[in-house]
Amino acid sequence: MQAEKDRCGWVNSDPLYIDYHDQEWGVPIYDDRLLFEFLNLEGAQAGLSWYTILKKRENYRLAFDQFDAEKIVKYDDQKIAELLINEGIVRNRLKINAVISNAAAYLRTIEEFGSFSTYIWSFVNGKPILNEYVSLTDVPATTPISDKLSKDLKKRGFKFVGPTICYAFMQAVGMVNDHLVSCYCYHKKYT
Repeated sequence: MQAEKDRCGWVNSDPLYIDYHDQEWGVPIYDDRLLFEFLNLEGAQAGLSWYTILKKRENYRLAFDQFDAEKIVKYDDQKIAELLINEGIVRNRLKINAVISNAAAYLRTIEEFGSFSTYIWSFVNGKPILNEYVSLTDVPATTPISDKLSKDLKKRGFKFVGPTICYAFMQAVGMVNDHLVSCYCYHKKYT
């Protein structure tokens, strides 16, 4: 019988959540579309739990055309009305409209920087920050970098990108490694 792996304390017993923690959370992402997806899903989480959004992630992908920004910027009132009755996502008009605004801001950012990844990763000089937290209470909700990222994203027209959302995004996409030092994922090497 295999011994249970030590994981970060925020992980519950749902195999979906365990898999997310073990395979995705904190793994550096450089793909523009996937970064855009995570930024919007973190925004959808505002006031909710990540677990709630994770369970709805596939529905979000279907509802928002796999987070294809070129399609999202063309959403009209009819599409917004459809999204507002879609039980598979969080039916909040401000959050739905934010994805549309974010798509336009995302495309402008790509135009300016060549890629969204180049822009996002510039906030950590292109490589993950390796933190050494022992307890969940040690992990901050925001940092000076997430504050700076939030301010810059807002200046570019992004919505639902406050400092706490930005730090959760940074953790999710591997800009920071905030696995606890006792977690078996802390020592994984990502190339």
